[in-house]
Formats: sequence, structure tokens, C-alpha cells
Amino acid sequence: MTDYKKEYGFEGILGHEKVIEHLKNSIAADRVSHAYIIEGPTGSGKMRLAKAFAMTLLCEKGGTSPCMECHSCRQVMHDAQPDLIYVTHDKPRTISVEDIRRQVVNDIAIRPEQSRYKVYIIDEAEKMNESAQNALLKTIEEPPEYAVVLLLATSSSVFLPTITSRCVTLTLRAVPEDMIVKFLMEKTDVDEQRARVCAAFSQGVPGKAYMLAQSDDFAQVKEAAIRLVKRITEIDETEMGQEIRRINEYHLEPSDYLDILTVWYRDVLQFKATQDANALIFKDEVLEVKRQASKISYPGLEEILEALDKAKTRLHANVNYDLTMELLLETIKENQK
Repeated sequence: MTDYKKEYGFEGILGHEKVIEHLKNSIAADRVSHAYIIEGPTGSGKMRLAKAFAMTLLCEKGGTSPCMECHSCRQVMHDAQPDLIYVTHDKPRTISVEDIRRQVVNDIAIRPEQSRYKVYIIDEAEKMNESAQNALLKTIEEPPEYAVVLLLATSSSVFLPTITSRCVTLTLRAVPEDMIVKFLMEKTDVDEQRARVCAAFSQGVPGKAYMLAQSDDFAQVKEAAIRLVKRITEIDETEMGQEIRRINEYHLEPSDYLDILTVWYRDVLQFKATQDANALIFKDEVLEVKRQASKISYPGLEEILEALDKAKTRLHANVNYDLTMELLLETIKENQK
């Protein structure tokens, strides 16, 4: 029997307790904002949270959680609630001013069809260009009393200051590893060790951990990354170029590959500092971790980890892939010599 509260309500959301408490308190106090920014990495649960919040606002029982029984709640479950609008866009990298005008600005003056609120969810809101943001700004400056706009984004820093100043910003923090491990073991057929590896590589993002647990390519990519860090001081420019091209051919995102490298060098740093193999993620590679811990200095490990963070930021900003990866691998190579 389906547990609708776990599938659609706040109860089934992994982590983010403080954000959920804030939203429930705002409903109970009748102080719901007209505009929210929900920020967090892809897979952190932004849409799941936004939908549970919207479902609660539209619920006919008027509580701080959706009842799952009323006509409105059942409509939300079937994506058929007329007062819940998911803003869409045709261009993969841009939400245009036309998208915002057509689906929000020109629609928001129409009163809710059956509910107290009318809720707009704009997923991937960081893709709004400046014109789209300015069009939205005019709406959230003087919104109708029934309107609630939810902007889901990887970071609020992409928005105009005039947008952020008129929104309540809710940040989704990393979910504890043990919670993700339990979730993976309940939702997938992976064993505890695989669940712990996926949870570690996800860096607190449940959706990413779930994707890795389900991925047939993950083990292959992990092995390729380990081979690279073992041999990086020996490879020449030609082989490095081949490796860079190979990384881009995997079914995982390049940023996922970088996360594997990040976990590896954190293991090396941890072992260098503590000499404790029990705390390693790469327990089956303890001899290589120990060898690298003895060779790479603390400043060298810090430089490698900083270079990995910079590479992820650059890739997210669409900086040239080949150049970004070349700079990263050269930094790793220099510090492992």
C-alpha cells in the first residue's frame, strides 16, 4: 500500500529539517511569503520540497502538512491542480523573458480557480536571463495576496540583488551520510559498502547518491579515476589529452568524476593526519592511499583539493572543458611528484 505522506509530503523528505520547520511555522502563523528562493545542488531535493510546500498551501484541510485525502491533494499527486503552475522553458540553457511573461506575469492577475493560493514553481531558475528576472521582479514587487512564487536554483548568487531582496532564501544543506546510506539500502538493492561509497561521493546530496547507486557506469568510472591517480606522474601530454577526452565520454557528468577524485584526496589527507585506515572511503586501496600520503605534502594536498573545487566551478560556468581539465591534472601531477 502506497504511503502518500512519505511519497509526497514533508515526512518523506531526506534531511532539511530546519527548512521544513521554517515552512510549517510560516503556514501556522499565516505569514507565508510571496516569493521564496530554494537553493541547493542538483539532486538535493528542491523540487520535492517545493511540491510538498505547494501541496500544503493548496490543501483543503488548511494544516501544516498536506492531508493526502482532499480533492486538491489528489490533484497535485496527478499534476492536475489548476492553481499549481510549473513554469517550463523550451531552450535548454535559458528561461526567456517570453517564458516568464507568458506563464507568470500574464497569468498571475487571474485569481485562483479553487484554492486560497496560486503557486508558481520555477525549476532551474538560475537559467533566467536578466530580462526574464526583471520581468519577474515587477511581479514580485507588488504581487496579489494569493500568489506564491518558488524559485528553485543551485545558488541564489545568480539572481539580481533586487530579486533576492524580495525573496525568502532557504538553503538546502548537505544531508548526513548515515541518513543517505539508510535511504539507499531501503530504496535500492545495493549492499551497505556500496551505499557508503555512493553516499560519500554524493557529498550530502541524496539524489546524486541514488543516481550513483543505480548507475552501471559508476564502478567503471571509479576504477578509471583510481588508475589515473596511481599513474599521473608517469603520463605524458598525449596520454593526458586522451584521458581528458575519455572522462567526457562517460555517462556520468564530469563533475561526478571530479567528486571521485575529491574523495580520494580527502582520504589521502585524512590518512596523512590520523594514520587511521578505518575512516577511509577507499579502504580497498589503503596501500596506495598510504603511499601517496607519505609523498604529498599538506600544502600539496590543499592545492589539489582547491584545484578540484575550482575545476567544478569552471565547468559549471561553462569554461572550456579541455583547458579546465588540463590545468587540474597538471596541478595534481605537480603535487604528486
